[in-house]
Amino acid sequence: MRRGWLLPTIAVLGFAFLYGPIVSLVVFSFNESRLVTVWSRFSLKWYGELFADPQMLGAAWLSLQIAATSASIALVLGTLCAVALVRFRRFRGRTALAGMVSAPLVMPDVITGLSLLLLFVAMEGLIGWPSGRGATTITIAHTTFCMAYITVVVQSRLADLDLSLEEAAMDLGATPARVFFDITLPIIAPALISGWLLGFTLSLDDLVIASFVSGPGSSTLPMVIFSKIRLGVSPDVNALATIIIGIVSLGVLGATILQMTRPKTNKA
Repeated sequence: MRRGWLLPTIAVLGFAFLYGPIVSLVVFSFNESRLVTVWSRFSLKWYGELFADPQMLGAAWLSLQIAATSASIALVLGTLCAVALVRFRRFRGRTALAGMVSAPLVMPDVITGLSLLLLFVAMEGLIGWPSGRGATTITIAHTTFCMAYITVVVQSRLADLDLSLEEAAMDLGATPARVFFDITLPIIAPALISGWLLGFTLSLDDLVIASFVSGPGSSTLPMVIFSKIRLGVSPDVNALATIIIGIVSLGVLGATILQMTRPKTNKA
C-alpha cells in the first residue's frame, strides 16, 4: 500500500516543483498590483504596459529575427556536416571536423562568447568586417553553437536511414542530387524541423554569448529582461513570459494533435 502511494506522491511533488513557478508567473501577470507576490485584483494592465514599451518590443523583434536567421543558416551548415560525417567515413580532416562540431556542445558559454568577441575584434582590425558589434555578430555567434546541436540531431537520423532506398533510386537512374532531394530529404525532414526548432529556441534563450558579442542598440530580449529584473521583477515581464508560454503551449498542443491523427490518416 505504501509503495502504491510513493510513486504518485513523488510525481506530484516533482511536477509541482517544475510547473509551480510557471503557474505563479502566469497568475500574477493578471495582477493589478505592481508587487509580484501580493495579489490585488484581476487586471490586464501590465499587458497594456508591455505593448506600450518600445524597448521590450524592439528587443523581442530583434531576438526573433536573429533566432530565425541563425537557426536557418545553422540548419544548412549542420545538415552538410552531418551528411559528410555519416556518408563519407574516411576523408582528410574528418576527425578534426567531428571534434570542432562537438566542441560547442561542451564548451562553457563564457569561453565561447569571449573567444568569438576576440575573433570579431581581430577580423575588424584585419579586414574591416564586421564593423562593430551588433545583430550581425550575434547572428554569427548563435549560428556557431546552434550548428553543433543541429548536426547531432540530423546525424543521428542519417545514421538510421536505410541505404537500400537510395541505392534502389540510383539503380533506376536517379542522380545523387535527385536521390538526396527526392528520397533522403523527405525522410530526414522531421529531424530537420526538430533541429531548426532547437536552434531557434537556443538562440532566442541565449544571454551569455549575446552579452559578449552585442553592441549599442542591439540588445536582445534576454538581455533586456535581465537588465530589468536586476532592479526588481517588473509585472510586464510576467506578461511577456505568459505570452511566450501560451505560444509554446499552442505549438505543443498542435504537434500532439497532429501526431495523434497521423496514424488514423495512414490507416485510411
